[in-house]
Amino acid sequence: MNVDLTEEQDQLRDAVRALGRKYGHDYFVRKAKAGEHTTELWHEAGRLGYLGVNIPTEYGGGGGGITELALVCEELAAAGCPLLLLVVSPAIAATVINKHGTEEQRKRHLPGLADGSQKIVFAITEPDAGSNFHRLGTVARRDGDDWLLTGRKVYISGVDEAGHILVVARTEDTGKLKPALFIVPTDAPGLEKSRLEMEIVSPENQFLLYLDDVRLPADALVGQSLDAGLPALFAGLNPERITVAAMSAGTGRYAIEKASAYTATRKVWGGRSIGSHQGVAHPLAHAAVQVELARLMIYKAATLYDAGRDLEAGVSGNMAKYAAGEAAALAVDTAVQALGGAGMTTEYGVATLLGAVRAGRIAPVSREMILNFVAQHVLHQDKSY
Repeated sequence: MNVDLTEEQDQLRDAVRALGRKYGHDYFVRKAKAGEHTTELWHEAGRLGYLGVNIPTEYGGGGGGITELALVCEELAAAGCPLLLLVVSPAIAATVINKHGTEEQRKRHLPGLADGSQKIVFAITEPDAGSNFHRLGTVARRDGDDWLLTGRKVYISGVDEAGHILVVARTEDTGKLKPALFIVPTDAPGLEKSRLEMEIVSPENQFLLYLDDVRLPADALVGQSLDAGLPALFAGLNPERITVAAMSAGTGRYAIEKASAYTATRKVWGGRSIGSHQGVAHPLAHAAVQVELARLMIYKAATLYDAGRDLEAGVSGNMAKYAAGEAAALAVDTAVQALGGAGMTTEYGVATLLGAVRAGRIAPVSREMILNFVAQHVLHQDKSY
């Protein structure tokens, strides 16, 4: 088993790391607290080709896979810039459209996703169903050649930054899910959005969406066939889990690096650094081990996914998301504790991540649902829900 990156992947990692450090966590926090977006970083990442690494070259991308996109997510997060829309737009939307969209849809959307001039966000979660897409209440019905969408979505990231939303809806009420995915303009008549106030320091906002007979042309349906709905939906889930995990792992690395630099130089008792005491060093070392273990599972999952081994990638992707979410929360909390009072200040840049890493244990799928998945599909236990 080869655990080394290719030369091209190494070069990508180094280049993205340099870009992330050019902006840094201070930039990220400043934008978030001002109610602004990380537009400059996003556009530069697009211009340099980092947003489209997983998009085929014929549509302006880098021709790589989810492994390369995971590297981008991790390194920007490790520089203190965890960009959630990397997960939503290049990982989910671009993958779904590339794999299951029509050629016209690919030509229309993928080049803009690759260069950063376009963002497509993803809407599946609903107030009454959570992420249980078997209970989706958003309905799509035909009206001549058009479609009409009615329903509600919640916790939808970045709607105010995007030109389109990839909306998951139900088309038939037969007792079994018959999903369909639609590419909906954010300015479509009948679509309203309401911003949700969140206790997370992030430049990316969350929204509640209301769809009231939103009229869409036939070519808004991904694949222009209802048969494409279910495979298109599942096509976006593994990349989502893998890239969320990569972002979490990068955040964990960032926190450990900040804390390690502080504890190696902070001297309080007898002229020795506080990091020389096991009570400080061991928790940081433990967190570093957990982050590294999560990283190994992330790149196993990404490798399996890029090899077309979807079932195995599904198991590994869920495990990676669980492990990375836990590791990131541990790393940030441990870093805050190691820094003491300084850890709670904005200046030292670790407490600003507490909300985000806590959310990472909940979204896009909770740790409990991942444990259910592993118990059922790996340990062969009866379904518990």
